[in-house]
Amino acid sequence: MDHYIVKGGNSLSGEVEIAGAKNAALGILAASVMTNETVTIENIPDVSDIRAILKAIQMIGAHVEKVDRHCYRINGSMISRGSAVDNDYVRKIRGSYYLIGALLGKHRCASVALPGGCNIGLRPIDQHIKGFRALGADVSLVSPGMVVAEAEVLRGSHIYMDVVSVGATINIMMASVMAVGQTIIENAAKEPHVVDVANFLNSMGANIKGAGTDTIRIRGVERLHGTNYSIIPDQIEAGTFMFAAAATRGDVTIRNVIPKHLESLSAKLKEIGCQIHESDDELRVVATRRLGATNVKTLPYPGFPTDMQPQIAVLLGLSRGVSIVTESIFENRFKYVDELIKMGAHVTVEGNTAIIDGVEKYTGARLSSPDLRAGAALVTAALAAEGFSEVHEIHYIERGYEDFPEKLRRLGAEIEIIETEEEKRKFMFRVG
Repeated sequence: MDHYIVKGGNSLSGEVEIAGAKNAALGILAASVMTNETVTIENIPDVSDIRAILKAIQMIGAHVEKVDRHCYRINGSMISRGSAVDNDYVRKIRGSYYLIGALLGKHRCASVALPGGCNIGLRPIDQHIKGFRALGADVSLVSPGMVVAEAEVLRGSHIYMDVVSVGATINIMMASVMAVGQTIIENAAKEPHVVDVANFLNSMGANIKGAGTDTIRIRGVERLHGTNYSIIPDQIEAGTFMFAAAATRGDVTIRNVIPKHLESLSAKLKEIGCQIHESDDELRVVATRRLGATNVKTLPYPGFPTDMQPQIAVLLGLSRGVSIVTESIFENRFKYVDELIKMGAHVTVEGNTAIIDGVEKYTGARLSSPDLRAGAALVTAALAAEGFSEVHEIHYIERGYEDFPEKLRRLGAEIEIIETEEEKRKFMFRVG
């Protein structure tokens, strides 16, 4: 199996361009089939999760035309009512559940396989189902692992979310944009990709107000129309490069970002001693010395994102002093800690808290990615470590990062994708 081999010790330096937001793109691509007219979507990241959802909508009848690597034209007019979304592609990705809201909103009928994704903890869809039922849909879970939602008419409703859920907020938004009357979603998620999906739907003629706040108001419209739309930059990819720059004591300018979306990350980096320089659409991270300790708790946006928890833990593992990282979103998000301990990290996990006593250096090791974000964090650890590391199970990383090793090499990293021992020997001989 393909895996990364990394020689650590190089400070990352230079510029990196951030791709479109994967989490926004999954919702937007699902919503694209809600009109019978053609939509053109730009700044789509070329990662395996996106390729999977494109295949899934194509297999139920959507016309999908690749304009270039990051731009697609999609027409969902040939998707018939009652089309079942059940194939290997849709079962691989968590974001496939957005097709429930999209098809229910368009056809008043959806039959979609329960999704997969990373095993980072329970991510129930009870809030999604609660919202669909409030709109008037009958929802059932049937064998083998299918969600079926049907309604004669969808009617606007006042929906209070029991917990803040990005997926449920987006799904209920999509289901309600063509419902009769007004829908109000309270305790809604405020993440940038929620706003991006709402803006996309509005560009197709929806009437959504309040996205980005905890109360979203949706006035149903009769139909949606075609549009041209460009997806926002990926805040988690940007954050990953920010923390990689800090961990390797580098100087990296991260381009094509929205600095407002990165405020919680920038604040923590400044707190522990990094220099952060912001401009309109780029951000520079400079770390010239060993950094300090801090405490972090993951929270819904605008708090510190759970998807950046492994990355900051890797950085704090090299910082001076004792740090505490508390995970409040997913219960299985510390599975990478055993891999980090192989590299010499001093980390103790107690329940949903990691206590990190920083060490001066990591040592290269053979590592296995337990999930998407932890995999990227382990690559960061390998870049900062002394000696050679191997990172296996990189299919997780490829779910959410476009050209990850290539972008790192352009910043001075020594990293390659290899498959055989012979390729490993050649790499080690070449880089010394």
